[in-house]
Amino acid sequence: MQEGDVLFGSGSEVNLDLTHNSWNDKYRPRKPKYYNRFHTGYEWNKYNQTHYDHDNPPPKVVLGYKFNIFYPDLIDRTTTPNYTIDKDEHVDNTSNETCIIRFHGGPPYEDIAFRIVNREWERSHKKGFKCTFERGILHLYFNFKRYRYRR
Repeated sequence: MQEGDVLFGSGSEVNLDLTHNSWNDKYRPRKPKYYNRFHTGYEWNKYNQTHYDHDNPPPKVVLGYKFNIFYPDLIDRTTTPNYTIDKDEHVDNTSNETCIIRFHGGPPYEDIAFRIVNREWERSHKKGFKCTFERGILHLYFNFKRYRYRR
């Protein structure tokens, strides 16, 4: 130490106001943002054709879903997010009318799940099926198969 030097100890620290940087919560686990829609309409099967008309339509049913789930900050960009269909363990679901679709994106995102109607999907691109992951957005669009009544 030289003359005029003073020891600068830990008791001289000053607490600063916390600032929020954009990278602070980048790696904190969080749910992804999403924008989902479902398509409803009428099923004009033989029963509905005989008991209903266009002035008095049958009850609306779900015809398909559109899921848009945003994963902008994925740590591992080489793996694509995926989805799985699970059995619905809901207490009131004794007739298997619904199932659970679970989306897994990877860190730092937590899994997200939705309850959907349990019907067979139309997997043809011409019939509206789309499953792509581009620019950080997972698109999953599908319609349900329509069964034509035949005698």
